[in-house]
Amino acid sequence: MQPSRVTAVLGPTNTGKTHYAIERMLGHRTGVIGLPLRLLAREVYDRIVKARGPGVVALVTGEERIVPPRTAYWVCTVEAMPEGLGCDFLAVDEIQLCADPERGHVFTDRLLHARGLHETLFMGSDTMRQAIVAMIPQVTIQRRDRFSELSYAGSKKLSRMPARSAIVGFSVENCYAIAELIRRQKGGAAVVMGALSPRTRNAQVEMYQNGDVDYLVATDAIGMGLNLDIKHVAFSATTKFDGHRMRELRPDELAQIAGRAGRHLAAGTFGVTGEAEELDEGVVNQIVSHQFVPVKKLQWRNSDLQFGSIKRLLQTLEARTDNDWLTRVRESDDLAALRALGQDEIVAARASDGPSVRLLWDVCRVPDFRGISKGEHAGLLMRIFTDLHQIGHIDENWFALQVARIDRDDGDIDTLSKRLAYIRTWTYVAQRRGWLRDENHWRDQTRAVEDRLSDALHGALAQRFVDRRTSVLLRRLKQKESLLADVNDKGEVTVEGEFIGRLEGFRFRMDKAGSPDEAKTLRQASAQALVPHFHLRADRFYNAPDTEMDFTEQGGLMWGSDAVGKLVAGDDPLKPKVVAFVDDEAGPDVAAKVQRRLQHFIDRKIATAMEPLLALKNDETLTGGAKGFAYRMSEHFGIIPRGEVADEVKALDQEARGALRKHGIRFGQFTIFLPLLLKPAPTRLRLVLWALSQGLQEFPESPPPGLVTVPAAGDAAPGYYAMAGYRAAGARAIRIDMLERLADMLRDQNSKTGFEAVPDMLSITGTTLDQFADLMGGLGYAAEKGERPKVKAARPPIPDRPADAPGDMPGEGVPTGPGDAPGPDLPDPMPDEPKTVPGGTPSDVPPMPPTAPAQLDAIGDSTTGIVEEGDASAGGATPEAPDTEAAAPEMETFYTFTWGRRPVRQGGRPQGGRRDDAPRRAEGGQPRRGKSDGKPGGKPQGKRGPKSDDRPQSFAAKPARAEKKIDPDNPFAAALQGFKPS
Repeated sequence: MQPSRVTAVLGPTNTGKTHYAIERMLGHRTGVIGLPLRLLAREVYDRIVKARGPGVVALVTGEERIVPPRTAYWVCTVEAMPEGLGCDFLAVDEIQLCADPERGHVFTDRLLHARGLHETLFMGSDTMRQAIVAMIPQVTIQRRDRFSELSYAGSKKLSRMPARSAIVGFSVENCYAIAELIRRQKGGAAVVMGALSPRTRNAQVEMYQNGDVDYLVATDAIGMGLNLDIKHVAFSATTKFDGHRMRELRPDELAQIAGRAGRHLAAGTFGVTGEAEELDEGVVNQIVSHQFVPVKKLQWRNSDLQFGSIKRLLQTLEARTDNDWLTRVRESDDLAALRALGQDEIVAARASDGPSVRLLWDVCRVPDFRGISKGEHAGLLMRIFTDLHQIGHIDENWFALQVARIDRDDGDIDTLSKRLAYIRTWTYVAQRRGWLRDENHWRDQTRAVEDRLSDALHGALAQRFVDRRTSVLLRRLKQKESLLADVNDKGEVTVEGEFIGRLEGFRFRMDKAGSPDEAKTLRQASAQALVPHFHLRADRFYNAPDTEMDFTEQGGLMWGSDAVGKLVAGDDPLKPKVVAFVDDEAGPDVAAKVQRRLQHFIDRKIATAMEPLLALKNDETLTGGAKGFAYRMSEHFGIIPRGEVADEVKALDQEARGALRKHGIRFGQFTIFLPLLLKPAPTRLRLVLWALSQGLQEFPESPPPGLVTVPAAGDAAPGYYAMAGYRAAGARAIRIDMLERLADMLRDQNSKTGFEAVPDMLSITGTTLDQFADLMGGLGYAAEKGERPKVKAARPPIPDRPADAPGDMPGEGVPTGPGDAPGPDLPDPMPDEPKTVPGGTPSDVPPMPPTAPAQLDAIGDSTTGIVEEGDASAGGATPEAPDTEAAAPEMETFYTFTWGRRPVRQGGRPQGGRRDDAPRRAEGGQPRRGKSDGKPGGKPQGKRGPKSDDRPQSFAAKPARAEKKIDPDNPFAAALQGFKPS
């Protein structure tokens, strides 16, 4: 039989050493390969299973043991490599770990003693060449070069880190902080650490490999043979804690990690980031050229152990060597545990023979995955050893309790990581042969718990450090696949099942992004996916009825609840233009279609609401002054205060007035207006059009419909109340149509000697007496306040009548409301005046409500001669009253109104001329009959008023004025004709 051939395949990373070992092992009938990490062992196991099937491949690590009955190939961690199997092939990867202070003695032992029957292979760094040659003289060295180039890229900020990068940290806290920052700036990162279970690590690596995330945050565990698609490696630090102290990483250690950049023939780069300082030029040159200081010493611990007693075992473990290449390893955790348990009297008494000492040593080799104190870990080992020594196995009730306490998948990342570390301890214990009565059951049970915790930890890591939405969209964009968008009835947009924002009309409102990069990704995804939806929505909008659209009082245009445009001023105040709200990504065709539809809508809206005004403006039959006045009405949107056009109104002849009245224009004492335009809908639109023509930044709102008076704001824009259909008077503004009705009532009052308000005045204005007084003051009247004894109306006596007369029953035969009582014959309203009610709008509305009782008490009682029954002045029977002082009379407040103009000079002309707001003339500018000169009310004068003989006479030398023809369209034509002499 030929001796085993020993070969050392040495070189930098990315030279295919592990792949070469797998190929060599599969060329033999049986084989064993030892790997430095269980993560790498799991990766190699999966590759061999894919090639040979699961029935012939075993996986043995500290916490996992899969051994089929027909095992031919063993994939193990170096510590778990079985001894004495007699396999044809044996390989150990990362052999340079012989120099590691903690685990080096295990690798050195494999280098010295582990051999395959036909072939033995050691793979690792070229720094081990001299040591391997010195320890194994007959070894064959194979030098392998790196497949791709590795170069130094300097320092980069995390925000500028290129895609497919790995950021390396050397503590859990550091890795988590980096991953959190990358999530905010780049959308997310996968996290790979040696403390993770293989299941969690594989899930995280899969996220990175399939492109869900473009960044990997890892510890130096990735330097041990993990084959990942990494283009750049960035060190966040160049120091690490090695279990005893903080130290700088050696150049060969940096090269081992940096070498993960670049895969096969693809070049890679490495550098630093964060607070890490730039690498020295000498260190960079060593990494790039793969030239490092050779290994001078190998960590060693005696493997020829003797188990006669605890003391003897300790002596053999602490034995020294005189080999110049070997140095005794520092005290390891298992040796420290043996030393601590050996000092316990009970343990020492039980470990009194070889088998018990060997058992104690096996127990002491249980790793401290939990990272607890040495004393607490020693207590756990003592309990395990006691059970094994006394009853031959671990108490399953106690073991089940420990596992059950950990079997929970709730909590945050730290909690889940801690539970996962705890279950690793029990998984390791369950893998030991003969330690549990039903070891197969507990292996499955602990593995199931570890899997559940691993999945929960993976989910927690992904939720915290990965923005799934951004990662999914990035992957789809990179794959240049067409993205599928869905818009529900609420406007919520989802792309590939991920919510990215809302579609409001034809504008996309992107969901809040955590970083500019994420916002850019969302914008790209939405732009690509929403183009078809924009076209479909534009077609539906173009065919939508006008009832689905509306305008706001600020000039906005709405489609349902979505803003789709706004109005802007045009060349003609009655023809505003439209600006559509459409994203650029929708395209010019969609924008043009939306703009056309909105223009059609607003044009029809104006044509309907402003029909009387448009008819007036477009009437070609109007000529002369009538046509000019129609133009002025169009400019003022159908409402003009009379004081602004007094001269133009005066210049209109009866024919022009008649032509204008045919269009519904009413020439009021205060305002010239179209009554139909006072309705709420035209008023709302008129205010928007007026605000556009005035260039206002903020449009005033229309008053609530149905109110006769509203509070008058001092900061209102000039002309606002006229456009709203009101006239400001004092602290309130009164609707112009109701103001004209009030003016008609005031004509019959004597404003020179003074008059009091009647209930109808308060009723049509909808005000209290004090409010009415303030309103009259705003109209130019002086209000004098006074008090007087209140005279209450007397209740008429009820006459005697037969018991069977009608009305004996309550409510029978007597008036029950204002409509039941007979009232005076009122004249019909003027033909050009719409029917109105107090508090209503010009339209066909119900009758006027009755006057408030409080107003009747304040005004009505003072104008009637009716007193209550029993009053002496009424002549009725007065009951005898006791001889006491008479009670004080109840007082009432009243106002006397007079025309509050300047004093009148002789001749009847007011000093300083007539005020524009004084309603002194009728529609044609002529003095009203029965009015005192210059006053809205007064005693009749002129032809119809009597003259005293001693009154001065005035004569004129000019010819008599030509009598104007009576307009046949005038509603008072018939009455005026009756005054003409026959």
